[in-house]
Amino acid sequence: MENNNKKIALLLDGINILVAEDNVLNQKIANFILKKQGAEVQSVLNGTEAINLLLKTNNFDVVLMDIQMRGLDGFKTTQYIRKDMNNNIPIIGLTADLFATATDECTEAGMNACVCKPFDPNSLCELILSVIKEVKN
Repeated sequence: MENNNKKIALLLDGINILVAEDNVLNQKIANFILKKQGAEVQSVLNGTEAINLLLKTNNFDVVLMDIQMRGLDGFKTTQYIRKDMNNNIPIIGLTADLFATATDECTEAGMNACVCKPFDPNSLCELILSVIKEVKN
């Protein structure tokens, strides 16, 4: 029997992701998916925590932002990041809203993209890579 020790390439290897999600179960699911693909993940429970963390460090490559968090929601958090912090970090909105208006609202708030929960893991990884590449170009 042949021993195959080839390392499988991970889609998100070396990418640092901030997950802003107030639902702990959704947070755990996102963290599991992202870490399984090699990402470094840090999670916060609300918009204020996301802003404070981004003010402390600029180590993140992308933010996954729940749009309907309690307190400072994803829209207001994104607007603050864009306008007050003047930060162009890629932000992907996470929503349970299937309507096209949610995507429009995400774009208007300054998000780079929006994905509906529950999301397909491969599609999410591809979207993350796409928005990171888009912002760097």
